[in-house]
Amino acid sequence: MPQSPRPTPTRRAMLQASAAASVALTTRSAWATPRATANDRINLGFIGIGMMGRGHLGGFLNHGDVQVVAVCDVEQTRLKNAQEQVEAKYAQATRDGNYSGCAAYGDFRELLARDDIDAVVIATPDHWHVLNCMHAIKAGKDIYCEKPLTHHIGEGRKLVDMVRAHDTVFQTGSQQRSEFGGKFRTAVDAIRAGRIGELRTVRVGVGGPPVACDLPEQEAPADVDWEMWVGPAPYRGYSEVLCPKGMHGHFPAFRNYREYAGGGLADMGAHHFDIAQWAMDRDASGPTRIIPPGPDATTGLRFVYDDGVEMFHGGPSGCTFEGTEGMIYVDRGELRSEPAAALEQPLPDTAPRVYLSEDHKRNWLDCIRSRKRPICDVEIGHRSASICHLANIGYRLGRELAWDPRAERFDDDEANQLLNRDPRGPWTYDV
Repeated sequence: MPQSPRPTPTRRAMLQASAAASVALTTRSAWATPRATANDRINLGFIGIGMMGRGHLGGFLNHGDVQVVAVCDVEQTRLKNAQEQVEAKYAQATRDGNYSGCAAYGDFRELLARDDIDAVVIATPDHWHVLNCMHAIKAGKDIYCEKPLTHHIGEGRKLVDMVRAHDTVFQTGSQQRSEFGGKFRTAVDAIRAGRIGELRTVRVGVGGPPVACDLPEQEAPADVDWEMWVGPAPYRGYSEVLCPKGMHGHFPAFRNYREYAGGGLADMGAHHFDIAQWAMDRDASGPTRIIPPGPDATTGLRFVYDDGVEMFHGGPSGCTFEGTEGMIYVDRGELRSEPAAALEQPLPDTAPRVYLSEDHKRNWLDCIRSRKRPICDVEIGHRSASICHLANIGYRLGRELAWDPRAERFDDDEANQLLNRDPRGPWTYDV
């Protein structure tokens, strides 16, 4: 597969210099140099315009300091709709009500080859995330990528290493850290401040593990590039369950199948296990033991951390934190504690607070200018996704596993084989 040429770094170069007067920047790769002014708009490209991609597109179009200049999807109806959405939005600001400055691509590498694009928003199916990101990093783009960040653990470490080597500003789409009225941040601050005493257990209520894909094959529509949709995953024929035809108002069920995703466990788990790790101050670590329940179970798996905290897959939706002196429950629509004073009584001014972000997209855009790390940097996204992958491996093998979170290896050869999957050729991690 031909690779995109590395673009001349004119626009990204200009973006970065705006921060030079106020912060010392880490030395960047030879093809990314500082930008001249902080007042220029950030030019964005969008890769993947399904349900999440359309939502992100609408959100970023409302930020006045960005310009969406290109969109990409393998399905032509969605691609055309996204292009029209962008142009209709910007047409409102023109004298004659016309605008035609958004390009549409079927191959993400063509979008990335443009040297006027500073950053990209990636909302493709899970099995594509890391390769999309790697090509974007090589092209000199900053990245906002949807969760779960990875399809398997080994590729996550490759991605983290590449982000660090090129000092890419990388935001994982784990929006619960920034949004939903600050409920999750409030819970995490209270837990870290000891409001429920010493943390003993965490219960995370999300869906179950994925299954092997057994869908009947259909003829691929003419307006879908099915070969590109499958990409690095094992090849199989088209199914509208995996890639719906035209515009749709539901989240496609590719998430249920292990060839492409991690099941409901990884889909919402990437959100709620992320909050659990945040509360435990484990953003760069993880558990040391994975203990699955009996055979054929799809809930009840237990993680054990080196400090004795146990985290269970199962329970009410969201996160339930149980300590020696109380409990805190948090989900998108609810935050409560027992005793109530654990949350009702304000924390003292001297209490440490976690990273403050009240708008996930805004946080990323601000960090593109400052070159600081966003609230859900690539290491965090990798570690949160890894929890989901560890659970799926535990369910799949059905036996207790010891895990070294530093080396990111099991004590079990068969389990270690499930940490990696080579991309289907001609795709490769050597971008």
